[in-house]
Amino acid sequence: MLRALRIVLVFILGSVALAGCVVYEPVPVYPPTGPSNFDRAWNAALGGVQDAGVQVASADPATGLIRGAKDGIDVTVVVARQADGSVRVQFDAKGSTQRDPGLSSRFSQAYDRRMGR
Repeated sequence: MLRALRIVLVFILGSVALAGCVVYEPVPVYPPTGPSNFDRAWNAALGGVQDAGVQVASADPATGLIRGAKDGIDVTVVVARQADGSVRVQFDAKGSTQRDPGLSSRFSQAYDRRMGR
């Protein structure tokens, strides 16, 4: 009888100890929403070139190259990912830039406006 009482008592104490354990479900991690830094810069550069009056001939986000022309001026824009996670945008105009001396500044202003600066 005493032995059965001990077994029941151990069972009850074990059940109470297990009932005190709490297991929390892991919090799900969702990928960030919205475009990446590169996508934002790419879209702003492409739109900025068009806003500056450049006729876009090719645009390849995989290589980060935008090529076009305006009044005999060849335009190249490079959107490049940097090692630190930032994005670099470079605008080059080759040809007779005297035809449109404000082209690079119009691109820069349009790019900044589209980036929300």
